[in-house]
Amino acid sequence: MSLSQPPLKYRRRITDLDEYQSLYEDSIAEPADYWKRQSEELHWFYPSHSVFEEHGPGEFVWFGGGRLNAAVNCVDRHVAENPNKTAIIFVADEPGEYQHISFGDLKTSVGRVANTLKSLGVRKGDRVCIYLPMIPELAYTMLACARIGAVHSIVFGGFSADALRDRIIDADAKVVVTANEGLRGGKRIPLKKITDDAVEGLAVVESVLVVKRTENEVPMEHGRDIWMHEAMTEQRITCPSEWMASEDPLFILYTSGSTGKPKGLVHTTAGYLTYAASTFKYVFDIRPNDVHFCAADIGWITGHSYIIYGPLSNG
Repeated sequence: MSLSQPPLKYRRRITDLDEYQSLYEDSIAEPADYWKRQSEELHWFYPSHSVFEEHGPGEFVWFGGGRLNAAVNCVDRHVAENPNKTAIIFVADEPGEYQHISFGDLKTSVGRVANTLKSLGVRKGDRVCIYLPMIPELAYTMLACARIGAVHSIVFGGFSADALRDRIIDADAKVVVTANEGLRGGKRIPLKKITDDAVEGLAVVESVLVVKRTENEVPMEHGRDIWMHEAMTEQRITCPSEWMASEDPLFILYTSGSTGKPKGLVHTTAGYLTYAASTFKYVFDIRPNDVHFCAADIGWITGHSYIIYGPLSNG
C-alpha cells in the first residue's frame, strides 16, 4: 500500500514567505487587532471589553473584563467535539510502558484531582506546588489547578530538597504534590524523601499528595500525607470550572537560580494562554490529527507551553 501526501502548500497554515511577512507586518502595525483575532480562537465565558490597556509604568492589562478557564480550553471544549480523540500519548522512561489518554479520560482524571484538591481546602488563588516526574498525573494536576483557579508552581523533579523548600516558601504553597519515586535514565529518584526533607517544619504546607509511581513503600506522615490514587477514587468525576478574570494568575514558574536567587514569574490566564495557543499553531504548524512530540521537561516554560497548554488548547 502506498501513501500519498498533499503538497505542503495545501497543508501549511502559512504557505509562503509573503504570507508570513504580511501576517508579521499586521501584528506590528495593528497589534490590538491581531491579538484580538488570536484570542477569539479560545473559549470565553464572557468576552473582554479591550485587548490591551496601559495604566502606568509596568501596569498593563490584557483582555480586560474577559472571563475564561484554561482547563475548559484545553479539555472540555474538545470533549464536546470528540471525547474519544487522543489528548496525550504517555511514553515512560522504561521501554514498553505507554498510554493513550483520550480527552474524555483526561477530563475524568482532571475532575477527580480537582475535587481532591478542593477536599483538602484548596480554593481559587491558593498555590499548589507540584514536584512530580514526567507522568500523566503531572498534566492532571496542572489542569486540575487551572480548573478550580488554584495557582500551580511546578518544580523540576531533579532539584534538591533545599531548592524545593525555597520555592514552596516563596509561593506560600499549602499543598505539595509529589510521587513516591521517579524513574529517570534507569535510576530511581527518591522524590518523597526529598519532599519530606523540604517540608520538614514548614507550617504553610497542610497536605502532601503522593502519586504511587513505583511499588516501593515510603513513609507516610499521618494527617499530612495522602495517596493520590486513594483520594481520587473517593471523588466525583465532574468539577465545576472557575470563571477566571483575564489577569488572574494561572501559574508561577521560577527561574533556575543559576545567576542568583530564583525569581517566581507569574503568568496570567488570558495573555499566556492566547500566546501559547497562537505560537503553537503557527510555529509548529500542527493540524487537528497531527501528533506533536516535545522533548522538554514540564518543569520549564517550554514544557508548560508546548507539552500542555499550547497543544491541548489547539485540540
